[in-house]
Amino acid sequence: MALVIRWYDSFCLAIVGGAVSLSLWMIARSELGGGRRRDDPSKYESLLIVATGSNGEPELRLRPAAASERGQVGYVQLWMSCWRGVHPAVLLVLRLISVATMVSILSWDIVTYDASILLYYTEWTFALVIVYFAIATIVSAHGCWLYSKTCVTQDEEANKFLKGPLQQDNSVTLPLRNNKNMNAIRLQSYRDQEVNGEKAGFWGYAMQLIYQTSAGAVVLTDVVFWFLLVPFLSSEHFGLTSIMGCMHSLNIVFLLLDAFLNNLPFPWFRMAYFILWSCIYVTFQWVLHACGFSWWPYPFLELDTPWAPLWYFCMALIHVPCYGIYWLIIRAKNSFCPIFFPNAFIRAY
Repeated sequence: MALVIRWYDSFCLAIVGGAVSLSLWMIARSELGGGRRRDDPSKYESLLIVATGSNGEPELRLRPAAASERGQVGYVQLWMSCWRGVHPAVLLVLRLISVATMVSILSWDIVTYDASILLYYTEWTFALVIVYFAIATIVSAHGCWLYSKTCVTQDEEANKFLKGPLQQDNSVTLPLRNNKNMNAIRLQSYRDQEVNGEKAGFWGYAMQLIYQTSAGAVVLTDVVFWFLLVPFLSSEHFGLTSIMGCMHSLNIVFLLLDAFLNNLPFPWFRMAYFILWSCIYVTFQWVLHACGFSWWPYPFLELDTPWAPLWYFCMALIHVPCYGIYWLIIRAKNSFCPIFFPNAFIRAY
């Protein structure tokens, strides 16, 4: 089958190409440090740095895990909860249940519809969320192991934990052998390590990027499914099933539960990775059709209609509110929780 390119297909190509260019510009500007002051408190450490090589030319390198710039994310933040007194095992159990449940649902989906179901953006995003929870589970398990290996004497920890109160009032006493107090001391010890402790490293920052990308993609898939496909395309060829309902609801439920407990940042500029993720999917579909594949998984991806540029432009624009919805949820959590729960919530960034 020959590839037919129409005049309006060039507009679709321009829209996708423009989205890719804009995303790369955002990444170069924000991740590589361009356009930001060194003392900017809102910056986040990236996976890459620009260093000067032996010949004096700039080189792109992986950032070492032990870097110490302001605004970086520590390894402890990847597995510690933002709620004071919550054991790291709680986050581990949530992530383990999430990845196990989602793997089961994806397997159920493939068995029911065969492997061709993986051509859908929903399955791509669902698999991406599974990758996030898989990495996060491993990181949480390692964090719990580190947490359990805290080997400091009770007197040393007690002196550190009670230093302030004892200086003000010599009559202050606490039963140090109480398990609850020792857990609080241990948690406080790890909170103190967040400032000068080990940085997240490559896999830690990869985990963040996958989390931030999948969050926007999940909102996009669920919004399109529940507000576009289900109301307007329901027919004998498309109907709501239990598998579809699970895949377009549990993904956001598990991510929001994790967001409620985790201590990960959610900067606005990381929307660039979300846009790139969608552009990779669209490019993959174009390649398939260039090779003779005739079926489109979504009608708004079709290129053989004069309305295609409008559809592509609308889908490009919808990425902004989809990522913004999740960003607002995280922003609300970090803004209101310290007000309503000042003694329980800890904001590390």
